[in-house]
Amino acid sequence: MGSFKGHALPGSFFLIAGLWWAGKYSLWYTTLRNKSLGSTSTRLASRSTQRRLEVIEGSVTLFFSVVGMLAEQFVADGPRLHLYDYSEHHWDRLHNWQHSTMYLFFGLAGAMSLIVHTTDAAPLALDRLMLAIAFFIEGFLFLYHLHGRAMLDVHVHQLLLFCVFGEAMVSFLEVFHRGNILLELLRASLTILQGSWFWQIGFVLYSPSGAEWDQMDHNNMMFITMCYCWHLVFNTLSLLSCPAHCIGAVLQPSTSETTLSLGSYGLTPPTYLQSQ
Repeated sequence: MGSFKGHALPGSFFLIAGLWWAGKYSLWYTTLRNKSLGSTSTRLASRSTQRRLEVIEGSVTLFFSVVGMLAEQFVADGPRLHLYDYSEHHWDRLHNWQHSTMYLFFGLAGAMSLIVHTTDAAPLALDRLMLAIAFFIEGFLFLYHLHGRAMLDVHVHQLLLFCVFGEAMVSFLEVFHRGNILLELLRASLTILQGSWFWQIGFVLYSPSGAEWDQMDHNNMMFITMCYCWHLVFNTLSLLSCPAHCIGAVLQPSTSETTLSLGSYGLTPPTYLQSQ
């Protein structure tokens, strides 16, 4: 990740995942609360459709995790699976190995999702538990990834840890409160924030224009902290627009009796979860 592309790649992964979750969960719960609207709503809320989407999601997660691991190992100056340089007597490119380990756990989360939603071999909650572990491992690795770096470099990565550990905590809560729309949308929001912040880190530390930030200037740290808050506001507004678009797509113009409230439908799990 020691380049702009190295931060843009995981940033894009997390942005896509967060936006996918935001749209998926908003659409599911909108259709679940409005099944009387017709066959389209019924199909979207059906058990088979939801299970199919979970399988696709798990497959895509596994695929991109493998791509990330291969990129860290074999692209440019990767270690090419060499952990220790015996000729120089030191560890070989441990930063790449840490990033590969992060992708490994997200790959395991994708594999667990496939197992859970295609077989009866594992409890349903294991996919959320594995996702929580993956986010925790990501934060844990980054926490000990910053030794000896410049002040601004450390600060932008510390800000990243807030959303990463937040995602781990929310995913763990979903093990016990699966199907809670508030937790699902919070996870989506934090994932979007993580993705956009990865891009921001790339522009700050490895600007494509070649402009360099003074990494020891406290004013830059103050601006970056404020910028993080702006990212959160933008991502929250983007997230809130998802339920509105889904409601507009599902509700008929003539429908006057249906009222939706995030607080009221946060307690009802998706259709296919009710039968587990």
